[in-house]
Amino acid sequence: MVTAIVFIKADVARIPEVAEQVAAIDGVSEVYSVTGGLDLIALVRVARHDDLATVIPEHVNRVPGVVSTETHIAFRAYSSHDLEAAFSLGQEDGV
Repeated sequence: MVTAIVFIKADVARIPEVAEQVAAIDGVSEVYSVTGGLDLIALVRVARHDDLATVIPEHVNRVPGVVSTETHIAFRAYSSHDLEAAFSLGQEDGV
């Protein structure tokens, strides 16, 4: 399994729609709206590195309202539990 973290800058007026469309792409496991210099962060999980070339440039980058992306490929997960906890800060159980 290959994991990529994709930083997305989006048209501010379209952030919710962009997030929903990106989340619907095969290979995208999660999309988060974030504060700071980015608008969204997408986690892409695919079987092979070559699959990233389909998911990101051919699908994510073509979603209307995506202004730019920056992709980081993960080498190793040190603790999946710790990563899940970090991304769920502030969320209530069952949400």
